Amino acid sequence: MKAEIYVETPRLILRQWQQADIEPYVLLNYDPAVAEFFPSTLTREETMAQIDRATNHIKQHGFGFFAVERKDNSEFVGFTGLSQPRFESYFTPCVEIGWRLSKTNWGYGFATEAAKACLQFGFETLKIEEIFSFTAEHNIRSENVMKKIGMVKAGYFEHPSIADGHPLKRHVLYKIS
Repeated sequence: MKAEIYVETPRLILRQWQQADIEPYVLLNYDPAVAEFFPSTLTREETMAQIDRATNHIKQHGFGFFAVERKDNSEFVGFTGLSQPRFESYFTPCVEIGWRLSKTNWGYGFATEAAKACLQFGFETLKIEEIFSFTAEHNIRSENVMKKIGMVKAGYFEHPSIADGHPLKRHVLYKIS
């Protein structure tokens, strides 16, 4: 059974998660390079819980962190999409845009391409008025994607889910209307 497609770009399909995505996503989340700006790599159980949350969010809201598949080779490359952060901060509740791609798919513009399409989906289809994105302060690669998709820096915040004193606690916040 084919998964429902939500967004397409010239090179990518953003769709509901499939059983075949589990193993590559487990490996992606276990890669120290991918997890550089997260508190730790994720276990299989944590990855499965993340997939369940993403799948349920999509079913409930019609959007979420979509599985991303390359059109040229049907390879699962990670996720990109819109979601509602589960933590409280001065800018929540809100809708965020986020992405996480396997390292072998970095440097091809896939994150930017998928994120631009998700913004268009959010603004035009879902009629969302403002979308946020955030990352650890030193994650220049993700911050560059935020800039490339037209977001502007809105400030900084201390991520409430990260322990005080942790080097990833301070996050940069971007938004677009």
